[in-house]
Amino acid sequence: MIPIYQANEFKQRYLVKQIKQAHSNQVMDIAKEVIAAIQLDGDRALKKYVAKFDGAVPSSWQVTDQERQAAWNLVDADTISALKRAAENIRAFHDKQVTQSRFMQMDEEIITGQLYRPIEKVGIYVPGGTASYPSTVLMTAIPAIIAGVEQVIMVTPARDGKEIAPILSVAADIAGVHSIYKIGGIQAIAALAYGTEAIPSVDKIVGPGNAYVAAAKALVFGDVGIDMIAGPSEVAIIADESASPDHVAADMLAQAEHDTNARTFLMTPSQSLIDATKVALERQLEDLPRKSIAQTALKQKGALVKVENIEEAFQLSNQIAPEHLEIQLNNPLDYLAKIKHAGSVFLGHYSPESLGDYYAGPNHVLPTAGTARFSSGLSVDDFIKKTTFTYYSKEALVKVANDVITIAEEEQLSGHARAVSIRLTNKGKKGI
Repeated sequence: MIPIYQANEFKQRYLVKQIKQAHSNQVMDIAKEVIAAIQLDGDRALKKYVAKFDGAVPSSWQVTDQERQAAWNLVDADTISALKRAAENIRAFHDKQVTQSRFMQMDEEIITGQLYRPIEKVGIYVPGGTASYPSTVLMTAIPAIIAGVEQVIMVTPARDGKEIAPILSVAADIAGVHSIYKIGGIQAIAALAYGTEAIPSVDKIVGPGNAYVAAAKALVFGDVGIDMIAGPSEVAIIADESASPDHVAADMLAQAEHDTNARTFLMTPSQSLIDATKVALERQLEDLPRKSIAQTALKQKGALVKVENIEEAFQLSNQIAPEHLEIQLNNPLDYLAKIKHAGSVFLGHYSPESLGDYYAGPNHVLPTAGTARFSSGLSVDDFIKKTTFTYYSKEALVKVANDVITIAEEEQLSGHARAVSIRLTNKGKKGI
């Protein structure tokens, strides 16, 4: 079952080994092969690899308007209502992230500023096939639409080579996705990056996927933008005796059921909470449909960690830089200042991480594997480009010319210096 550590032992056994998972050579080789083939042969290569990996090729790549309309009749009305309410929350949160272009008037003769412009075409990858994730559609598409992206193109695998899950189509309509294509895996990433006869290329690709999708995103990065290379899901929970062991166990299992590499940690000064949580985990595992996956994750990647005090728990958490951090303490807002590194934080005894996955509003596409030390969750900013601008009048340039020329000559770039000095003579046209 899940191991129990003292804080120092946990540091030695886990933190010193916290190395970002590299993609295996086999995964990378397959990704390189598929991407190269699609760059060369377009749709013909798409069909080859979809048949090879998925077993069947859809009769048409794009989901038609008729298929999208029909999907609404195949999804339960209560589910549709829940998705709409979740979308409202996600929009309300991300609307407040919008930033306007700005001018910065230094004085009468100098103007600088920054233009905010949306990326024109974005591809969102949504896992599909055996499981469907409408929440991923909402979380990736809504910020892009708010940013003003002109084309939001969704890719997701077809079930048995025929149709995508109806709930994904409905979620796409709710979010405002412009077009949907029935394709997943490496081949979908390659098609979005380089375009084929059937599938248009995009400027950036966002969304989670398996190891093959992650490898493909890493390989096409530079030719297109990507959001991040996501690893296994993770949660760290800081709690004391005020926390319910049943709540803690349920939240740990919510992450552990993702896959066998999911990471779940409880950090607490309370030995009684550790003991009770261990019992609760064993009890709740019994009727969990994904018991085998969760059990393996808890055993191999989980930990119940005994710390000296809450301060040490936050120190450990900041070293882990978890994707999700739960603070199951009384007066949780008092502890926000202690957080240095975390993807998303859940405060109090009644804010399970599941709220963030589906409904609360903040994005659930988050940095993993310690990358919260230097990166953030998906936001409107991920779909915006920032272009700076500068205007100097002749009088303003005259005032600073010597400084610019001095620095340019120090760097032995005489052409740079001349580009300034030539404007101080009568050569060239006069202008504003």
